[in-house]
Amino acid sequence: MRPFLLLSSRPEDEAADEEYASFLRFTGLPADRLRRIRLEGGPLPALDLDGYAGVLLGGGPFNSSDADDEKSPVQLRVEREVSGLLDEIVGRDLPFFGACYGIGTLGTHQGGVVDRTYGEPVSAVELTLTPEGRADPLLAGVPDRFEAFVGHKEACRVLPPRAVLLASSPACPVQMFRVGDNVYATQFHPELDVPGIVQRVHIYQDAGYFPPSELEAVIARLTPAVVTHPPRLLANFVARYG
Repeated sequence: MRPFLLLSSRPEDEAADEEYASFLRFTGLPADRLRRIRLEGGPLPALDLDGYAGVLLGGGPFNSSDADDEKSPVQLRVEREVSGLLDEIVGRDLPFFGACYGIGTLGTHQGGVVDRTYGEPVSAVELTLTPEGRADPLLAGVPDRFEAFVGHKEACRVLPPRAVLLASSPACPVQMFRVGDNVYATQFHPELDVPGIVQRVHIYQDAGYFPPSELEAVIARLTPAVVTHPPRLLANFVARYG
């Protein structure tokens, strides 16, 4: 059986390892079927995408909408490499699932408008499926309304012309979309449960998502959340393509 590929761009080892562990847990894949490449660590090696059942892209510190002269050389390199990979993925309609950073990369690649209009604080928010979302196989078993964890400085303000909107929320209209039949992106984090997001806010408390002095208040808001449905998307992705 072919493995899946997880592309990561988190420079913090703890965050990168936690992300990988969460994708393993919620996809149900054994470690030998989820290969990880840390994009921030060095140039992307040559990839034969026919050797993978699908590609997953995790979140990270980069904002696609930042001005180029504000981006680090690492970010510019990662963006070029991911864009080149998306040329092939979208062109061939290969299985792809991008979480959070996936909206920024795929949305930009496909001609959408990504900016800071609809950024959201770290929180659990209620999402609503569109009619197309209710019919999509990746959302099978997910109710019309469900809670998910978010926390992002940018979002997709204008949907790419070829994209199909699958999920929305009042504060962020584009929460999930599909391009073609097999290429997906979410603004929310399907790989996070309560322990996962609590660990992540500890790691990123100085990254500008909230004042560090509010750490305990943020955790107190997150802890009671009932976020159980988003991980099903990852399980459905693997079941469909694996």
